[in-house]
Amino acid sequence: MQNKPKTKKTWKWILISFLVIIVAVVGYAIYWSVGVYNALDNFQDPVVESTPNGTSETPIPVPEWEGTERVNILLLGGDARGLDKGEKARSDSIMVASFDPVTKKAHLLSVLRDTYVEIEGHGRGRINTALTLGDYPLAMKTVGDLLGLDIQYYVYTDFEGFKALVDTIGGIDFYVEKDMRYTDNGDQNRYDIDLKEGFQHLDGDKALQYVRFRHDAMSDFTRTERQRNFLKAVAKELQSTWNLIRMKEILESVQPYVDMNLSVNDMLKLGQLGVKSHVAGTTQVPPMELIAEDRVGGASVIAVKDEDELHEYIQELLQSDETIPVVSETPVPSDNGLNATNE
Repeated sequence: MQNKPKTKKTWKWILISFLVIIVAVVGYAIYWSVGVYNALDNFQDPVVESTPNGTSETPIPVPEWEGTERVNILLLGGDARGLDKGEKARSDSIMVASFDPVTKKAHLLSVLRDTYVEIEGHGRGRINTALTLGDYPLAMKTVGDLLGLDIQYYVYTDFEGFKALVDTIGGIDFYVEKDMRYTDNGDQNRYDIDLKEGFQHLDGDKALQYVRFRHDAMSDFTRTERQRNFLKAVAKELQSTWNLIRMKEILESVQPYVDMNLSVNDMLKLGQLGVKSHVAGTTQVPPMELIAEDRVGGASVIAVKDEDELHEYIQELLQSDETIPVVSETPVPSDNGLNATNE
C-alpha cells in the first residue's frame, strides 16, 4: 500500500514529460509551417504579361492549373554575366518538369537551347532567345508549342541560385564520369571548370562546373544529359526527411536568385506532389532520331524533322516509367516432353 503514492507520482511525471514533448513537437511544426509559408510568400513574382511585340495590348495567356490535371513547370537557367540589372539573359539551360497528380509520375525533359522553332511574333529563331524577346510568358508558350504541352508555371534562376541550393542541402555525392576542364578569362576565371573523374562530394561550385561543362565531342547533347542526371540526384536529396525539416532555410537561401509565377498555395500543393512523386523518366528534346541539322546565317542550328512525331513521342514518354522492370518476353524453354504422361 505504501508504494501506491510513489507509483502515482512516477506516472504523473511520465505523463507530464510526454505532454511537454508533444507540445514541443506541435510548436515546432507550427513554427516550421509559418516559416515555410513566409519563405514561400517571398518568392511570389507578379505574372508578367508580355506580347510578341513587347507591349501589353494582347498579353500571352498562361494556362491555369486546377490541381487535378498534369502540371508542367518550365525550369530556366540563365547566364546573367555582363548584364545590367533588369536585363533578361538568354536561357543557358531549358527544362520542363512534368507531374501527373494521379499516377505520381514525374518526367524531366531537357530542351536543346539551339533548337530552331517558331517564336510567336518574331518568326523563327533559337528557342533560348524567346525569354529575351518576350519575357517568361513567351518562353513558356514557345517551349509548350514545341512539346505540345500547356506550360502553367516557370521557375528561373541564375548560376548563384543553383550554387546556393546545392550548398544549403549539404552538397551531392555524385560520380563524375571523366576529367572536365575549361578556362574562361572573360569573367576573370570566376566560373572556370576543373573536375577530376571519380565518385566525389560536389558542393555548389563544383556542381555548377559539372552541369555547365559542354566542351566535348557531343557538346550540348551530353551536357543536357548530365543536367538531368544531376537534378534527379538533387530531387532525391530534397525528399529526405532532414531536408524537409530544413525547408525554410533552403527556401530562404535561394529566394534572392529566383523568379517564378507560383502563388504560395500552388507552391505548397506542388511541394506535396513533389514529395509523393518519383522520377519516372528523363529525355532530351528533340530526340536524336527527330533532329535535322540546319544552318541559318552561317551558324548551325537544330531543326525538328516532324513536329507531330515529336508531340507523339512526348505523350508516349509521359505514360512510361523507367523505374518499372521490363518483363522479358523470351519464351520458356520446352521440357521436350520429359514431364509428359506416358500412355
